[in-house]
Amino acid sequence: MSQTENTPSAPAYFSVSDLHAYYGESYIVQGVSFDVKEGEILALLGRNGAGKTSTLRAIARLDDPQMTHGEVWLDHQPLHEMRAYQAAQAGCSLVPEDRRIIAGLTVEENLQLAQIVEPVGWPLKRLYELFPRLKERRKQEGVTLSGGEQQMLAIARALARDIKVLLLDEPYEGLAPVIVDEIEKTLNLIKEQGITTVIVEQNALRALALADRAVILDTGTVVFDGLASEVLENDELRAEYLAI
Repeated sequence: MSQTENTPSAPAYFSVSDLHAYYGESYIVQGVSFDVKEGEILALLGRNGAGKTSTLRAIARLDDPQMTHGEVWLDHQPLHEMRAYQAAQAGCSLVPEDRRIIAGLTVEENLQLAQIVEPVGWPLKRLYELFPRLKERRKQEGVTLSGGEQQMLAIARALARDIKVLLLDEPYEGLAPVIVDEIEKTLNLIKEQGITTVIVEQNALRALALADRAVILDTGTVVFDGLASEVLENDELRAEYLAI
């Protein structure tokens, strides 16, 4: 056996290994593993109840579900040994489905609040260049924005921090196709900046068209891990696990 074969391979830029997590006694995430290259977009897909959101929450080190076993590495940092705030400081940013825009604060104040503590990410000027609509509404209360604008604000607020991986939970839900187009353009621009993205999305066809790779979950386990294009080309796979 060669020297190279004897040497353990370094973890991928973003690596989830044998992840197990519970809500109380409910076993939700059952040994999920996948690797993501730096700057790659991964679509994490599956039917309702497959464990997608729970996997994202476990990765981000939220208290629910409780992660009981597994490792999560980001740029050689062990997120699995961290609390949620530490994982965020290490560059792991979760944009939840409900967006969590802070009531009583303007668009700009929501962004400024994200930058109170180091490490700071993109400056306001750059965020407004990426999202001109937010610049137009920067003095408007964030919760009064349209659904699409709130999603832009949630992503912009994540980028206001110095992030390495962006975890997006159902970013297209309830949005008109033209707004989804805008979000996708934004995600491609983010990819060009070298930021890694994991997207959970019920609109699987749109997510697959955007993504480099796909992981499909079924009852908390991985049933497919490969190129997004393979899923788009495999009618049987989509029908069995994605109902499309």
